[in-house]
Amino acid sequence: MRVLTAQRASLAPAIALALLVAAGLSGCGVGQGPDETEILWDTWGVPHVYSSNTDSLMYAFGWAQMRAHGDRVLRLYGEARGRAAEYWGAEHLASDRRVRTLELPEHARRWAGNQDMPFGGYVEAFVAGMNAYAEAHPDRISESRTAVLPVKPRDVFSHTLRTVHATFVAGRDLRQAQRWRRAGSNAWAVGPSRSASGNAMLLTNPHLSWGDRFTWFEAQLTGPDIDAYGAALLGMPFPAVAFNDHLGWTHTVNPIDASDLYRLPLAGDGYRWNGRVRPFNTDTKVLKVKQPDGSLRADTLTVRRSVHGPVVGQWDGAALALRIAGLTQSKLFEQYWRMLRATNLSQFEAALRRQQMPMFNTVYADEDGHILYHFGGRVPERDRGGWSYWQGVVPGDTSATLWNAVHDYEDLPRVVDPPSGWVQNANEPPFTSTLPPRVDSAEVPGYMTPRAPAKSAYMFRPQRSIEMLEGDSSITFAELQAYKNDTRMLAADRLLDDLLPAARASDRERARRAADVLAEWDRTADAASQGSVLFARWLRAMVGGAEAPFATSYRPSAPRTTPDGLADPEAAVQTLAEAAQTVEDRHDSLDVPWGAVHRLVGPEGSYPASGGDGLFGLFRVLRFDEMEGGRRRATFGDSYVALTEFTEEGPRAKAVLPYGNASQPGSPHRGDQLQLYAGKKMRPVWHSRDSVRAHLERRVTF
Repeated sequence: MRVLTAQRASLAPAIALALLVAAGLSGCGVGQGPDETEILWDTWGVPHVYSSNTDSLMYAFGWAQMRAHGDRVLRLYGEARGRAAEYWGAEHLASDRRVRTLELPEHARRWAGNQDMPFGGYVEAFVAGMNAYAEAHPDRISESRTAVLPVKPRDVFSHTLRTVHATFVAGRDLRQAQRWRRAGSNAWAVGPSRSASGNAMLLTNPHLSWGDRFTWFEAQLTGPDIDAYGAALLGMPFPAVAFNDHLGWTHTVNPIDASDLYRLPLAGDGYRWNGRVRPFNTDTKVLKVKQPDGSLRADTLTVRRSVHGPVVGQWDGAALALRIAGLTQSKLFEQYWRMLRATNLSQFEAALRRQQMPMFNTVYADEDGHILYHFGGRVPERDRGGWSYWQGVVPGDTSATLWNAVHDYEDLPRVVDPPSGWVQNANEPPFTSTLPPRVDSAEVPGYMTPRAPAKSAYMFRPQRSIEMLEGDSSITFAELQAYKNDTRMLAADRLLDDLLPAARASDRERARRAADVLAEWDRTADAASQGSVLFARWLRAMVGGAEAPFATSYRPSAPRTTPDGLADPEAAVQTLAEAAQTVEDRHDSLDVPWGAVHRLVGPEGSYPASGGDGLFGLFRVLRFDEMEGGRRRATFGDSYVALTEFTEEGPRAKAVLPYGNASQPGSPHRGDQLQLYAGKKMRPVWHSRDSVRAHLERRVTF
């Protein structure tokens, strides 16, 4: 059944009608008419969407997201509206108050009205596909989530603002009540001079929480002038990390300050500003809260705004106002669409120069052999203070601290085709994006990024990344996969030569036994590794306790060899004895295998985990929540992993999405890649239509 797209004004009903007919067309035929739109679902639940019309392509992409994650995406949109308490109860009220205080729905309405064509129409089509799926399959959507329907284009933008601006950019300042961990990531681009094949290669490896607004949705979009494969953050109409026939890119979270808290001395009904009293701009909002009996009660929220932004808290008799960069840059979708369609470095950077994304490093590789690192985002231009000053609460009683402009693209750290043949980032500042350094810290404003991480131990993971790249002058595609799955704890190599002799000389019997275990340990966090649980317990206590635990703290002049050694070996031995007692009390053994404690838990079972916190110098990042019986469950870390090589025949790629490409109850793809990930394996990416047809699970046509 064709999707009718001649008039966008009638797009939604026309597509909805088409969907009702197409709902039953889910066989495995492989023909496609010249104007037909189809989704080929492969056996890992990845939708490959094909259309000769971009509106229809985006419609089918929205339809596919709803099929795989309908309940979740509707919850996310309801939360982004600031109406989750109205739909689902008082436990969502704190989130609603935050969303409404930041006025994300108002910003989203402005974004929706500010889209240039055809991009605004693409978002309308994406939303129409979501609504059509929900209308055609009401039995597959939880009844409680249908309160959000119909979805509107402004929901897409409000969700984007909540995820990117309020969480990634301003999460530290907001001190969100929800459990949210600072996101991370690894990224590599390997140039021809360091690649065994002479082809550029890309490692995509974001580290995010496993679920909620951080859920990745893997897909391929093939339409007019586009054939892109990658992963979108759920609810967004574009892949955020992707490759096409010519190039690919990934992102990591960069240490950037694109939001600030301002302290406003209160005076009467206003605040002090440039020697006078300025009134707040004040609105009163009424939020509805669903009660257990189904009735609604009203909750009143007063929002105060200063010249800086909304007031988000009180501190020491003063108001705290939040200023976030990028709230008026509404063309984020358009920028990524241009990135997806770029065919070379020049076109790709032209898209990046739009600076619609307020943060993130970009690491890039292409078929011509170019590689790129760029420290991206909207960095405010400031005329005073360094990094530490702007990390604190800034005086807000004078216009001297109020920024209004941001740095241009060319002002930001950038490395292209370095002599080393590689660029990388593991969330550290840009100065070690390659070695020898190509970014001069003297040319980067002090407030733009720190010269070193807040804690020396945070450099262990970047250094392990660099160590693997530097140690291999001819990297194969297979070796790229092996390096990605490396579980060496670099911190052990730096610290055990001090710890073991001190522990063996101690009069603490438990410390001596612990030293014997660590001496025999293989220094990895592989599932079978014995000693890693003990070492991790000790190092976490050391870093969290002593202000300066290392004999030599991290020095930018020695980026590969510091931090090193123990500042206080005696205190370290005492901490080791305490860690050993905790491990024995919990697990009855000092050499309990890592995978016996750390688990990958899915709907169909539990598997031993390999990997852990980057604090230990681990490149294969996982973080865990406590479970019963002293075990721990992975809930954060390697959330989407992809390897891409740009060959003469076209890109070849492998990927793994540990938690699977669906969350809807009953889907066979909930957690279906967890066992694959547990075994350090990856699946081939089926990119050509013939390869997709050879691994076809379901076909839907429109």
